[in-house]
Amino acid sequence: KMEEFLNLTQLETSLKEAILLDYYTAGFWWAKEMNFSLTQLSEFMDLLNFALENLSDKHMTLGNNLKELERAMSGIGKTDSEERDDPNLFSIEEAKAIIDYLVISLFKHYKEYEYLFHSRREEPVISNE
Repeated sequence: KMEEFLNLTQLETSLKEAILLDYYTAGFWWAKEMNFSLTQLSEFMDLLNFALENLSDKHMTLGNNLKELERAMSGIGKTDSEERDDPNLFSIEEAKAIIDYLVISLFKHYKEYEYLFHSRREEPVISNE
């Protein structure tokens, strides 16, 4: 279902699409394990997308991305894709857990994600085997 939602059409041959599917699926299941409400789950997925778009589309450095995430989570700044109706949507403990999750899932691997999105690679030739 996540593959369809993300409109991933080359999952069998695209490392980038496989990594994106893993990133979003792992985040979704982590949020489900945290027992987030539907609204919280949606907001969390928006935060995952927001941080990844800052890296992939806006070419933000790690420091700038962390600052943007801080603004988005504190309700001070509004992201392009959302209007924050309730800045207290997450408890302090949940917000800390979200930050910890983003550090482990994205920010510790920031250089690898930068390479994935911004380096030119030759397309490998894959045989039927």
